[in-house]
Amino acid sequence: MPILTVTTFLPLVGLLIVLLTPREQEERIKQITLVTSVATFIISLGILLSFDRSRAGFQLVESVPWIPAWGINYILGVDGISLLLVLLTTLLTPIALLSAWHAIETRVKEFNAFMLLLETGMVGTFLALDLFLFYIFWEFTLVPMYFLIGIWGGPRRVYAAIKFFLYTMAGSILMLLAILYLGIQGGTFSLPELLGKVSQWAGPVQLWLFIAFAAAFAIKVPLWPLHSWLPDAHVEAPTAGSVILAGILLKLGTYGFLRFNLPLFPEAAKQAAPVIAVLAIIGIIYGAIVSFAQTDVKKLVAFSSVSHLGFVMLGIFSLTPQGVQGAILQMVNHGLSTGALFLIVGMIYERRHTRDMGAFGGIWNVMPLYSALSLIVVLSSMGLPGLNGFVGEFTILLGSAASKTLTPTPWIYTAFAVSGIILAAIYMLWMFQRVYLGPLDKPENQALKDLTPRELVVLVPIILCIFWIGLYATPFFNIMDRSVADVLRTVGTIALR
Repeated sequence: MPILTVTTFLPLVGLLIVLLTPREQEERIKQITLVTSVATFIISLGILLSFDRSRAGFQLVESVPWIPAWGINYILGVDGISLLLVLLTTLLTPIALLSAWHAIETRVKEFNAFMLLLETGMVGTFLALDLFLFYIFWEFTLVPMYFLIGIWGGPRRVYAAIKFFLYTMAGSILMLLAILYLGIQGGTFSLPELLGKVSQWAGPVQLWLFIAFAAAFAIKVPLWPLHSWLPDAHVEAPTAGSVILAGILLKLGTYGFLRFNLPLFPEAAKQAAPVIAVLAIIGIIYGAIVSFAQTDVKKLVAFSSVSHLGFVMLGIFSLTPQGVQGAILQMVNHGLSTGALFLIVGMIYERRHTRDMGAFGGIWNVMPLYSALSLIVVLSSMGLPGLNGFVGEFTILLGSAASKTLTPTPWIYTAFAVSGIILAAIYMLWMFQRVYLGPLDKPENQALKDLTPRELVVLVPIILCIFWIGLYATPFFNIMDRSVADVLRTVGTIALR
């Protein structure tokens, strides 16, 4: 069975069934969409079971000629970098759908259709090994997310949706030009073949190609100062949209740097590493400071993403095994922790229809289960030892401290990055204090109901993953180890074996 193709396109089968279902049968539409996304997750576990951790290179490759005259083929493949992100995508999608069960009451059919379209686009982006195919999936994700924000978002949803679309599209055009250059020069758009022809674009050309790809990926991450679309998109998006945007879509950018910028343009990557690391550290500190100034809980979580993704970029451009592995793990961690933060914000918003911290206080007294789970997620996000965030951040800091490409001394970068962890503890605990602790002195909060069984089902899988990675991350590192070593051998920062 072509398991990668099935995992990628199964959501489209569910989409077809949804489109054939009468609009009035909203409950059935939700059920079809949820079952399809759960089935996609189960099949993606088959990829994990078929994956050989002891082997390097791409596995389970599916290749079919598509437009041979232009050197374009349909190629899907998976390695230790993309596997974890595919699993994250197929896990978070049904969770996001379940979270929207009662929250989305208008155009239910269209909402579920766009969610399934988005899942196909995201999985395809992680698995595509042909640059032309990658670009199609990459751009494809824009359309459903644009409509998810623009139709089901908040009061400024149209502004946020257009801003999101234009920012991402602008960077993607530069990447398209670079893809065309590579395809014409290399005679193929196949990534495995192009990796063997890196010497054809040496010197200044390689730097320009690096910049063209980096423009698209840096906007998607988003890397400071290209981040201004993110808070608007997050705040206006519905809860399910925010979960997918933070949990998965932002990782398309960091994944792009790992999959394309490092192995295709190794010399340019080493030249750019100190500059990108500085921008990442500015993002870490800036995101944390601006988070502290927020009164809207959702906006606080949105700005915290700028800070957390700065750690990921620092890990990638440390160009060390520890740094890159920590960055990949932190991509997964951020998807889980920040996705869960948006879920808990959405749950309280459904009850009170406000996200202003000043409207709360003391809700632990009436919602103890919700508050306890929220505390776990908050501690995870700020990197408490024993939870997932600590493992990723600690490994990234190990890698940055040992880096030979971060000049003049890697310890300067590491020291500034550590300050971001301290700031994260300040703004997350400050938020938790204002919302959950203290006296229950507002009458409208006294009638709040604790978590429903559906909401528990939404949160518990993420909480389990938070503890799993925090207490025993070895299986995750084993999956990515050979693939990370391959990338860094290409860049030349670790020796050939």
